[in-house]
Parts: sequence; C-alpha cells; structure tokens
Amino acid sequence: MSKNNIVIREITTNDDVQIAQVIRTVLIEFGVPKVGTAYADTALDCMTGTYNKKTSTYFVIDNQGKVIGGAGIAPLENYDGKVCELQKMYFLPEARGIGLGSEMMNICLKKAKELGFESCYLETLPYMEDARKLYAKVGFETLNEPMGDTGHYSCNLWMLKKL
Repeated sequence: MSKNNIVIREITTNDDVQIAQVIRTVLIEFGVPKVGTAYADTALDCMTGTYNKKTSTYFVIDNQGKVIGGAGIAPLENYDGKVCELQKMYFLPEARGIGLGSEMMNICLKKAKELGFESCYLETLPYMEDARKLYAKVGFETLNEPMGDTGHYSCNLWMLKKL
C-alpha cells in the first residue's frame, strides 16, 4: 500500500464506529484477552467524546474515508504527575510496515509535549513484538511494574518515555 492517499488526522464522530471495529479486529487477530484489555473498554464506542478534552486527543489513519488505524494520548489514570498514556494504538494489516507507526508515534508524542506532559506511559503484551520494537526505537524503556490504574490488568508489559 502506498502512503499517498493516507492522512493522519484528529478523530471525528464519523470515525467512532470504524475505529472501534479496527481496534476490536486487531485485538482478536492477536488473540488478546477480551477482559482486562482495551477490548472491554466502554470508551471504544464513543472515542470522539472520550478524547475531546483539554488534555486528551486521538488520531486516526484515514485512507480515503476508511479508518485503518489510530492512537491517542490522555492523562494516566489514577496517577499524580505530568504523565500521559499512549492509548489504543492499533493498525489494520494494510497500515503496517509502511512507516505509519513511526509517524503516528511522532505525532502523538509531539502532542503530548504540547499538552504539557513530561513522560509518556504505555501498556502492551509481550507477544506484540512489532509494537514493542517501535516503542523501544523511539525511546520507551521497560518498567518492572505498572503505573497508575488503567484497568488493563491483562497487559503485563509496561513502558515509559521521558518527553
């Protein structure tokens, strides 16, 4: 797939159904537990409303009207400090391997810095190898324990990057 017709932009209400489907499809593809992960988040069905806040934002990858991925930034739940969380970064197969992950990561981290965050936290799973490689490439370091309380108790790999 060429990146010529692909745009990364902020989410709109017209994207809510598509991005929820993208996230659930990817989680099923990777065999992620449906409980204790983003799959069970009630926010999946109302992403625009969830991220329409002063300290949150969500971006989608739009390929001529079809949403093929997304990622967002929001304050880390139940944590004191200027730490955000990289949330719900999932791409359909057609969006993988063409540099969109790096591009999305740069956009999200730049926005996090603009919003005044000093660090960015994320949670993932050990078998999501390509994602972990990308996170490490941009400077995320593995933690020994989780931060905050995201409710994603099935995600057992935690990472943090200073902004």
